[in-house]
Amino acid sequence: MADYKKTLNLTDTPFPMRGDLARREPQWVAAWQQTRLYERIREVSQGRPRFVLHDGPPYANGDIHIGHAVNKILKDMIVRARTLAGFDAPYVPGWDCHGLPIEHQIEKLHGKHVPADRVRELCRAFANEQIERQKKDFIRLGILGEWDQPYLTMNFKTEADEIRALGRILEKGYLYQGLKPVNWCLDCGSALAEAEVEYEDKTSAAIDVAFEVHPNHSDKVARAFGLTHLRGPAFAVIWTTTPWTLPANEAVCAHPEFDYQLIDTPKGTLILVRELAEACLQRYGLTGTVIGAAKGVALKQVLLKHPFQPRDVAIICGLHVTIEAGTGLVHTAPAHGTDDYLIGKVYGLPVNNPVGDDGRFVAGTPALAVGELAGKTVWEANPLILQELASNGHLLKSEKIQHSYPHCWRHKTPIIFRATTQWFIGMEHRPNSPGTTSAPPGDEQPTLRWCAERAVDETQFFPSWGRARLEAMMRTRPDWCVSRQRNWGVPLPFFLHRETAALHPRTGELIEAVAQRVEKAGIEAWFALDASELLGTEASEYRKMSDTLDVWFDSGSTHSSVLRGSHRSQLAYPADLYLEGSDQHRGWFQSSLLIGCALDGRAPYKALLTHGFVVDGKGLKMSKSKGNVIAPQKIADTLGAEILRLWVAATDYSGELSISDEILKRVVEAYRRIRNTLRFLLANTSDFDASRDGLPIEEWLEIDRYALAMTRQMQAQCEADYERFEFHRVVQSLQTFCSEDLGGFYLDILKDRLYTTATASPARRSAQNALWHILQSLTKAMAPILCFTAEEIWQLQTGDREQSVMLHTWQALPSPASEGELLEKWYKIRNYRAEVMRALEELRIAGKIGSPLQAEVSLYCDGEKYEILSSLGDDLRFVLICSQTQVIRDANDRLLCAPLAHAKCERCWHLRPDVGVHPDHPGLCGRCIENLYGEGETRAFA
Repeated sequence: MADYKKTLNLTDTPFPMRGDLARREPQWVAAWQQTRLYERIREVSQGRPRFVLHDGPPYANGDIHIGHAVNKILKDMIVRARTLAGFDAPYVPGWDCHGLPIEHQIEKLHGKHVPADRVRELCRAFANEQIERQKKDFIRLGILGEWDQPYLTMNFKTEADEIRALGRILEKGYLYQGLKPVNWCLDCGSALAEAEVEYEDKTSAAIDVAFEVHPNHSDKVARAFGLTHLRGPAFAVIWTTTPWTLPANEAVCAHPEFDYQLIDTPKGTLILVRELAEACLQRYGLTGTVIGAAKGVALKQVLLKHPFQPRDVAIICGLHVTIEAGTGLVHTAPAHGTDDYLIGKVYGLPVNNPVGDDGRFVAGTPALAVGELAGKTVWEANPLILQELASNGHLLKSEKIQHSYPHCWRHKTPIIFRATTQWFIGMEHRPNSPGTTSAPPGDEQPTLRWCAERAVDETQFFPSWGRARLEAMMRTRPDWCVSRQRNWGVPLPFFLHRETAALHPRTGELIEAVAQRVEKAGIEAWFALDASELLGTEASEYRKMSDTLDVWFDSGSTHSSVLRGSHRSQLAYPADLYLEGSDQHRGWFQSSLLIGCALDGRAPYKALLTHGFVVDGKGLKMSKSKGNVIAPQKIADTLGAEILRLWVAATDYSGELSISDEILKRVVEAYRRIRNTLRFLLANTSDFDASRDGLPIEEWLEIDRYALAMTRQMQAQCEADYERFEFHRVVQSLQTFCSEDLGGFYLDILKDRLYTTATASPARRSAQNALWHILQSLTKAMAPILCFTAEEIWQLQTGDREQSVMLHTWQALPSPASEGELLEKWYKIRNYRAEVMRALEELRIAGKIGSPLQAEVSLYCDGEKYEILSSLGDDLRFVLICSQTQVIRDANDRLLCAPLAHAKCERCWHLRPDVGVHPDHPGLCGRCIENLYGEGETRAFA
């Protein structure tokens, strides 16, 4: 028997079946850096329309985690896809460098009593170390960007421009100094931004406290409830979970429209809201009789006696009172709550804050009968206050409850609300000069809140639910407290009059002078500055502020300092896209929006993309204590960053992203199937030169033209999905195309023609023309996701180690004639073929054939089906991958499959009646003899 294997076109490729990604990817990363790939992309992109994705800076503290990896990979995929779409899409990564977490690390390493100047020096050095560690890991993930010149919020120029932005906001009238309750972390010793607060369960003492009606107001209460007099003392009952705030109580608030009842009980006459009265009495273990009813407004200005201090407080009315829990009467301490503060402003209540920065009651706080409050922490004060209330008879109930309570996101400890003098950006303030946004009807200038709400409305959201989330926050958010009491941060460069606390009249001029100094020497220049250098003889009248800016102001103002910085000419304002996790609706998205609106009357972005958080395979949040953390570094070092990138792309980021070892195994398998398809394409085009072997599309076989039409569909779908940032749909398209359209259909049919026809025959070259375009298109379509694999393929195709797919744009595929008709015809053929494949498989399972090539297929049909199938002639057997077919016109549609008894061709394995007919080639069929020794077979369709 002759060995005909050598006569087959079994071409090969150096593209290995196993990617060996973990070992080989670092080599590509090094090559990209050596060949300056990012800079070369910028060069070839010059003059194109610009697309700017502004990087939300990760914090420079600790190694990157899986959430960082998701964020940066999504950004990289977008930048790569926009580049391939014909845009100039620069990517300048950034880092957030100031703030408490870094300062806290320095305190842990060096103690709390390090001089402030030394703290800043150590913080700057620490941030630089962290940036280098994170940068290395990001680059390892295949992220292309301007890594040699990232933007850092601690760059001197950025710090200076941030100060200038603050000055412009002050000039416009949005910035003011005020005494207001703010989120205060006792561990930080500083105010916190809303985005720095997270809610966790906390066990607190929930107490019901009776405020006695002042004897001089008993008759007023009686009349309000329709009585002539009260038989004894009456009490307005409040409910609170923060007993320590009672020393700062200035009023009790009722809802003006709620119905309140006067209830006679063994412990006195109680005032409670109607809807909660029964539940309250049960809680107190009392029975009672309703003796009167009144609207809350009727109780307004009734005086009550403070439950343990010798002073009176009034009943006031506010719409913030609810009947969800408690008594319907709200203890009001303007120094310790936003609602309390706002209603206090309406009634002119004092903002009495007896709690110091350290969370201890200050000296001079009135003592309790049971002991001093001064010097006690708020948590130590709680049991003392309960003891005092119990002893004087004003405590109706005390119980422990678990409830959601604000915590510091860094220290994970409960925070408090306390009034301090801070600097705020006012949501209801109006600019001093005309803005770029038209004012709402009836108003001369829009408030910052109005401007922000309009900006949200003009922003595109991916996914769309992000709009409602940000809109709700803009409607309800309080004024933004932007000052902090720390060392490591951009300063508020203000000089305040020592007596009046007023800003220096030349503040605008002084801010620029400070900014120029900071631009040369960093924020350290402000802290080292002697006031006399700028104020001269006035220096003794003013004090230099030591407060720093909220770090959310740092990152939120980068659109001003980075996108419009003179040293970043490749960027542009506004950004086309901001992309961050869903928590950034409270954070960077919001701070950037507010600063953009304050400075320019618009959002600094055209669109926002939000991704979810990473959870484990069971949907649980990742934590070291649970042992379910998966580090991106480990994935890259074991499976390869390509697998991590494919997982990110394949997962719908609009919800939570689940990851586990089992999920990653499935991703590895999906990658393997794609890689095998690519290997087939590379191997079977390895001897193809497009310039030498290219054929006009009208000379291609019909199935090759159909394959091209399928490829055009796939590419168009991928381009559209990239445009919408729907990467999981891109992955679905790629997987379907590789496994079903190519592997399950076209390539399966094509193998016979590729392997058995003459090497340079029109039939084989037609197939290779199609495969070359498919490979080009597929490589570019997957390049934003599988960046390493795409580069490997591109370099094998071009034979140039410095070539890159990223220096090109989407493949310009030729269009076959009558493309719509072609797609429709072959769609039907594939459906007919699927019926045959099922029948052949049944024959194989029954043991009657070993493979489809051992069978004959007879198709009985009529009408369109007959016309389509019969038109393929003898090429139908190649489509159905069997050795013999016949199409018989018959109105009774049916299919018959039967084993063949013919001899098997030793070369093509088809069972044909002409095998052995030629005496010189007894093991070959006539077709193989023609392909080897004649002019070659002729095909028209497949």
